[in-house]
Amino acid sequence: MDPLKRLGLFGGTFDPPHNAHLALARAALDAFALDALHWIPAGRPWQKTRTITDAAHREAMVQAAIDGEKRFVLNCIETERAGPSFTLDTVRALRVQHARAELFLVIGADQYAGLHTWRDWQQLLGLVTVAVANRPGPMPAVNAEVLRTPHRVVPLPMLDISATDIRARVARGLPIDMLVPPDVARYIAQHGLYLRS
Repeated sequence: MDPLKRLGLFGGTFDPPHNAHLALARAALDAFALDALHWIPAGRPWQKTRTITDAAHREAMVQAAIDGEKRFVLNCIETERAGPSFTLDTVRALRVQHARAELFLVIGADQYAGLHTWRDWQQLLGLVTVAVANRPGPMPAVNAEVLRTPHRVVPLPMLDISATDIRARVARGLPIDMLVPPDVARYIAQHGLYLRS
């Protein structure tokens, strides 16, 4: 029998994972009394136009970021699957593995605003409880049909950190120690990641 009753799903490119990701993940653990939260690095995100860092590096950085929190789990389901990464495919696969668990899909407000553009999003919303975190700045408009489906809010301190800015800082030789966990900063330096923006 599956011991997980409440399972959080936290997907993203994590290129790199940073302190705002950790703050959101910890807030979700507490807010929804999750038994576990799976960090799911995207394999081939179909809506991303830029080249993303190799999956092995992103997986290693996530593992470095989450070490020490036993309820955080690195889940490579998307990087191990061929083809574009669609959240619905991931949720369906995890639903089979965790048939009795309540699934919480943890996303940022920007992702929530674009949810109506995701493949088969109506089916997705029927399988998960959406947990939305605020981001700094004005809240983006959300599709009216998406808003009709109940969602939960993750109470989160506003941390103005973005992976885009972190990559740009590394490329310019600026410090990132305040923005990412120490082990992630060390990994980026050791492997020479993001030296070209």
